[in-house]
Amino acid sequence: MTQPKETTAVRLLVEYLKGEGVEYVFGIPGGALINFYEALHDLGGIKPVLAKHEGGAAFMADGYARASGKLGVCCSTTGPGVTNLITGVACAYADSIPLLVITGQVSTASFGKGAFQESSCHGVDVVDMLKAVTKSSVMIPSAEKTGDVVRAALRTALSGRRGPVHINFPMDFMKRTVKCCLVPPGRYRINSSQFDREAIQAASRELVNAKRPAILAGSGVNLAGACGELRRLAEKLNIPVATSPKAKGAFPENHLLSLGVLGFGASLQAEKYLFSGEVDVLLAVGASLGEASTCGWDPRLQPQKALLQVDIDPQQICRNYAATHGILGDAKAALRELNFQVERDLRWVQAPEGRSAQWIREFKEANPRHIDLAKMDSEEAPLKPQRVIRELQEALPADTMLFVDAGTSVFWAFHYFCSREPGNFFVNTGLFSMGHGTAACIGGKLARPGSGVVALVGDAAFAMNGMEVHTAVDLELPVVWLVLNNGGCGMIYHGERMLFGDKFTCSLYGKRLDIAGIAKGLGALAFRAERPGEVKACLSEALKSGRPCVIEAALDLFETPPMGNRMKTFDKLAAAEVI
Repeated sequence: MTQPKETTAVRLLVEYLKGEGVEYVFGIPGGALINFYEALHDLGGIKPVLAKHEGGAAFMADGYARASGKLGVCCSTTGPGVTNLITGVACAYADSIPLLVITGQVSTASFGKGAFQESSCHGVDVVDMLKAVTKSSVMIPSAEKTGDVVRAALRTALSGRRGPVHINFPMDFMKRTVKCCLVPPGRYRINSSQFDREAIQAASRELVNAKRPAILAGSGVNLAGACGELRRLAEKLNIPVATSPKAKGAFPENHLLSLGVLGFGASLQAEKYLFSGEVDVLLAVGASLGEASTCGWDPRLQPQKALLQVDIDPQQICRNYAATHGILGDAKAALRELNFQVERDLRWVQAPEGRSAQWIREFKEANPRHIDLAKMDSEEAPLKPQRVIRELQEALPADTMLFVDAGTSVFWAFHYFCSREPGNFFVNTGLFSMGHGTAACIGGKLARPGSGVVALVGDAAFAMNGMEVHTAVDLELPVVWLVLNNGGCGMIYHGERMLFGDKFTCSLYGKRLDIAGIAKGLGALAFRAERPGEVKACLSEALKSGRPCVIEAALDLFETPPMGNRMKTFDKLAAAEVI
């Protein structure tokens, strides 16, 4: 057995971060956290990234985790530093993104005495606050317990349904000497690879014998790295595939079997097929089947014969739709075994006729995917959003990571953008937090430095976290922001129009933001696109520049985004109708 060694409690925390392969810590330092930054400096190997706001730090850590599949780490000092983190942490919690949130705390000797920025149980209790938006939120009770607390937190964040965890570290414990034996990750946590064999066998029989099957892939497919297994299953049985909005691109959208997105900004083909009443077997993989992915819990999604639901979280199975066979487990392990079982079953059973590639091709030719496809070729100014998405599509290499922020941007991107390679489309729909994509793209670039990164954001989302452009400037990161400037909160504005006509508006700015001017002031290359063709030209130049760039696109405010399903559901909820 390894002999215990002496170190400080805060250095022990940093050693565990290094053991997990952590490369960056996103945050803003402060008095209660300065010893943590000293340990990062002294031990080396982990780079601190200085954010402009703690919420931006949490979003960057979230973006890093989404793009890398690894743990993201963010930190803040005590008091307001912690409260500023909450939205970013909640966003990660809603989308099952693994984060370690490290916060400082005043000395335990000063608890209850009115210490500057105290946030213990005697005042503004940040540990209690973060319990609602993390899998675990704890204060280290003593320096000697640091190793136990850190290992438990890492195990919790990275096991089962992943998510953020929070450790609050009193400053007087940080530099205390402790004796420890550093434990490698493989000895304090395991990877999820379970599956229910009997349920897999039953699911295979249903799929092999189905006449009109369908697959609805959720973000659990991306989180588990199961895109390859999903594609093999679909191609093996000629099953059309739709994705939830958050899982856009988990199945290549230029593939013959792709139906596009179901839910927010839904593809017309996905709606037509899945709500036809003809689907007899539906396989839902890693999809929570909430409002965003079901067009407001549309009852027509329930298949005629069997719903097969795969999820790592038992609380998601049968939550909104009755599942014939619930398969509890990791999406990658479950789909891998389902592929093996289908191969076994196809030796004895021939799939029903009518599920040929030709039938699917004819269905897609007869049913268009997009609304107002002609507007993608519009020569009008101000720019039509559909035209902007077309030019974005033409300018980006297929392997470019695209971070899309909340607002009308997501509806235009869900409906009109074709995501051709898995793992390159990022959006938060669990909390639908504005400002996420504006900052998360920086974490994404640090996670995958060899890939191009573009953020598609609205002017209102940019107003919330646009100062993080300066973080990219400081780090010399070639990230490109394409800002759709329509003069305010476009999604709210169109909701007002749909619900109240021209009765009132409370969502527009009196004066449009000078996005390009702000970007220039932050040290980025700034572009303005006002005429058709200019977005593509600006993107091409920005991507070649090797510098942080912001492109301001003057958008037509009055072009209504494809958000009809959201408004229909809003009407039902506002009227207190039973869903």
